[in-house]
Amino acid sequence: MQTTSFSQYNIPSIAWVSPPPTTTILHHKITSSGSLSRVLAVASLTATPSRHQVTHSMPPEKLEIFKNLESWVSESILPLRKPVQNCWQPIEFLPDPSQGPDEFEQEVRALRQRVLGLSDEYFVLLVGNMLTEDALPTYQTVFNTFDGVRDETGCSPCPWAIWTRSWSAEENRHGDLLRTYLYLSGRVDMLMIEKTLQYSIGAGADIGAENNPYMGFVYTSFQERATFLTHGNMAKLAKEGGDPVLARICGTIAADEKRHEKAYTRIIEKLLEVDPNTTMLAIGNMMKKRIRMPLHLMYDGQDPNIFEHFSAISERQGVYTSRDYAEMLDFFITRWELEKLEGLTSEARRAQDFVCGLPCKVRKLENRVKKLESRPVKFSWIFNKQVRV
Repeated sequence: MQTTSFSQYNIPSIAWVSPPPTTTILHHKITSSGSLSRVLAVASLTATPSRHQVTHSMPPEKLEIFKNLESWVSESILPLRKPVQNCWQPIEFLPDPSQGPDEFEQEVRALRQRVLGLSDEYFVLLVGNMLTEDALPTYQTVFNTFDGVRDETGCSPCPWAIWTRSWSAEENRHGDLLRTYLYLSGRVDMLMIEKTLQYSIGAGADIGAENNPYMGFVYTSFQERATFLTHGNMAKLAKEGGDPVLARICGTIAADEKRHEKAYTRIIEKLLEVDPNTTMLAIGNMMKKRIRMPLHLMYDGQDPNIFEHFSAISERQGVYTSRDYAEMLDFFITRWELEKLEGLTSEARRAQDFVCGLPCKVRKLENRVKKLESRPVKFSWIFNKQVRV
């Protein structure tokens, strides 16, 4: 079986005209592999040798926009939270020790029996998805770098901050549930998984949002939709592999991601209404940079290319692919009615043309790329067994 390797777009970022942002240069290690990941949607899968990292690119006068939107957030975004008493909790899907040792042991044995039909490739993907969910401290840290919407005190009553904390609290259940299920399955090396998580949280994430909430909310819109699609596809594979409980787990997490996607998509819709030029520029900027998976700096202490290998398996298994990315672009172009925007500045119109033409470019690229033969790669997460990437 053959898979696809994608080259990067080397397209300059859109420049902000007013007050010059702060820039620093980050130096990244180049991975030893010559090919890039097959998942174009998660963008720069081998880091460039160095690039300028822009910080605080939003002009100061834009802060007032986000201040003025606080009442709208209370009315239109906060209702998308679920009260804790109405939220599912991980123990509802897991063997329950409160039922007594015999019943608990039987449920663990049943769980281990169910997962026998799932492939090693599936468990690599499940671990990667769990790690992405479990690196929540990184994401809340990133959120609190966004100018105008950050939680200034840690318990701020600002509606933007309330949403961020509530979102984090809901998301926290995802990693807890998947990690416990993986542990009980006996199919994975928890020591290597825990090391990977510590390495990854320590490395952080560079999503390219420039402390700019316009770009940050574009990123979260795409990322929530990507995780919705990924968990949904993992649910299908779990059902086909004979584990209906894991299928229900992945489907339940996917439903959360869909609701969170709705919130961030709604924020961008509102920003397009109140400030279409800046918002269109932000969308264009993030698309030119490419949306990165938040755990693109993943490392297990052994394989410097582990994220690329994980992404290759995701493409091969049809869990998250370049085709999904093109379809996501189409979805947001339609949802945000980007092609219908009028009265834009010339710079914003150029961003509009670029974004609206991007799905076609992605699909053409998919048809032109070189086909690569699969090769075996060891994964520490599954006791150094080999899978094909």
